[in-house]
Amino acid sequence: MSSKEKNTRTKILEATWQLMVERRGMGVRMGDIAKLAGVSRQAIYLHFDTRTDLMSATAIHVDVVLGLDERLSAVLDAPTAQQALKAYVDVWGNYVPEIYGLAKALLIARETDEAAAVAWDERMACLRDGCVGIIAELIREDRLAPEWSESEAVDMFWTTLSFQTWEQLTVGCGWSIAQYTRWMEIVLIRAFVKA
Repeated sequence: MSSKEKNTRTKILEATWQLMVERRGMGVRMGDIAKLAGVSRQAIYLHFDTRTDLMSATAIHVDVVLGLDERLSAVLDAPTAQQALKAYVDVWGNYVPEIYGLAKALLIARETDEAAAVAWDERMACLRDGCVGIIAELIREDRLAPEWSESEAVDMFWTTLSFQTWEQLTVGCGWSIAQYTRWMEIVLIRAFVKA
């Protein structure tokens, strides 16, 4: 891909991100994206086969811009599963405020916008994959509390870390990010880690 093509692609992704946040995911048309990016609608389709591809690529672009992989290195480098769990909660709790606008837009739009639903589901599957890895590591270390099956533990971990729970505690209840991460770590360790 030439630098000009890359620049055009980036402009499209940035415009999509901006409009999704500004409009809370509603009424973001390809023509609007093209206009803001300063490209033709045809240019969008030269870079993205479908609107779904564009929405998915935008969510991934945001993760790249915000350095998600680098942040997750703290989880991967943790010496124990319990420390990985704590690091995962810390990364998530501090990351959501930065993606809040786009995440909220995708969450709202997914009810009526198939492309937004696919992008949302893909990002939530990534969150779940992290939960799967940590629960698997707790099992490998023989540290998962005995009352949990692996699948139930993953389901509960993933649901507890949901965007909606983060939003309810921080936005709805007024918790600080430090409060959120502290209590999530305590609750999840007590729930999943064998005493």
